[in-house]
Amino acid sequence: MFGIPDLISLIISAFIILPIVIILREVGYMIAGIIFGAKNSRLTLGSGPRLFKFGMIDIRKHYHLYSWFSYDELKNDNRFAYIMIYASPILINVISGLTINALLANDFMTEQATFWNRFIFYTFYYVLFDVVPMKTVNGMPNNGMLIYEMIRYGKRTDHNKEPFIPGTTEVEKEYQEEMKQIEDEVEEEKERRKEEEQKKERAKEKKEAAKEEKEEAKEEKQEAEEEKEEEKQKRKQEEKKN
Repeated sequence: MFGIPDLISLIISAFIILPIVIILREVGYMIAGIIFGAKNSRLTLGSGPRLFKFGMIDIRKHYHLYSWFSYDELKNDNRFAYIMIYASPILINVISGLTINALLANDFMTEQATFWNRFIFYTFYYVLFDVVPMKTVNGMPNNGMLIYEMIRYGKRTDHNKEPFIPGTTEVEKEYQEEMKQIEDEVEEEKERRKEEEQKKERAKEKKEAAKEEKEEAKEEKQEAEEEKEEEKQKRKQEEKKN
């Protein structure tokens, strides 16, 4: 039966373990990129507006599973370099998973064994989907398929034209355009709200003016009635004198 402990485990897995495993994969790309001379390398963590950028690390506002590595071009442009870059997330996950498993087997970190066992599970979960050659969204190859194609053909052979690892310059350009669009939408929304507030204010002023006119008309009517009553009283008094 699914209980509170299972819910807590699910939350830990979804919001802590999975993001760490994904970031670890992208760090593998980054290390391989540095080794083989990737120019303008960048590791982006999260999505949405940028919080800050420090060197190659780009931290975004919305935290979760969406993280990626990008570069513009590779200095060592050869088959071995590309194979190692595509293999890097597999290698770093295998190494980290086996290392943690060995530590647990030798009675290290046993107090957090449940956490680390889940970490190992998700690490090899991603290794499985990375290492087995397959096509993914819109025929995009995974790392295993790219490694196979590079070994056999020396190039990527699928029909999907999107780059497997995006270019940093292109990603930055798209980001700036997206942020500009968001800023424009925010400004438009501010202007729309401002116009609505002005309309409400004008309607309020009009209503208050109508109310004041009504009050003035009422006062004028009351004054006229009072004057009429005074005239009536004066006539009565004059009639009495006569």
